[in-house]
Formats: sequence, structure tokens, C-alpha cells
Amino acid sequence: MLQNIGQRIRSLRTSKGISLNAFAEKLDVSPGYLSNLETGKTDTIQLSLLEKLQAELHLLPIEIDVSDEIDTRISHAKKKLNELELRNPEGANYLLSTFEKGLEILLKNDKK
Repeated sequence: MLQNIGQRIRSLRTSKGISLNAFAEKLDVSPGYLSNLETGKTDTIQLSLLEKLQAELHLLPIEIDVSDEIDTRISHAKKKLNELELRNPEGANYLLSTFEKGLEILLKNDKK
């Protein structure tokens, strides 16, 4: 969901001709945080910031597509699994195997 909001923030900000640095200053956040928010690389957003964004960009309502959220979560999990694989290949393999087996079991039980 934050990736969708981030894309919308960037689109609205650039359509108004506001630079990332200027907008970050106006929102009282760092340019790095705003960039991460716009690209979906952050997992959190404070309500006070969301209120500022709403006031500046009329951000909401936003259509939330559940499949987009699942894709975002899978993408995030994949990045984390890749990081883990570099540090702990056995742990990454165990986690992935457990996930795959769990999917098989749930899908098999769902058919019944």
C-alpha cells in the first residue's frame, strides 16, 4: 500500500513542479526519507506526515488494490530473503522450503 501512496506522492509532487528537496523541507522530513517513501522503500509513515501530505497534495482517497499490496509484500520478502541468503544460506533455504511446503499444504487443503 505504501508503494502505491509513494508513487502517487511523486506523481502529484512532480506535476506541481516541486523538487524533492523543497517538498521534503516543506514537510519537515529529510530528502532521503521522502525519496524512500516515494519509491516504497519505507515500511512506515507517521499520521502527522500523512496529514501534511493530504493538505499539500490532496492525496486521499486512493484506490487500494489488494493484489498490489500482496505483490509489494512478496517483493519486500524476496529482498529480505536475498539478504539472508548472503549472510546465512542455510537459514534462507530453510525459510524458503518451509514457505513452499506451507503453500502446498494450504492449497491442497483448500481443494477439499
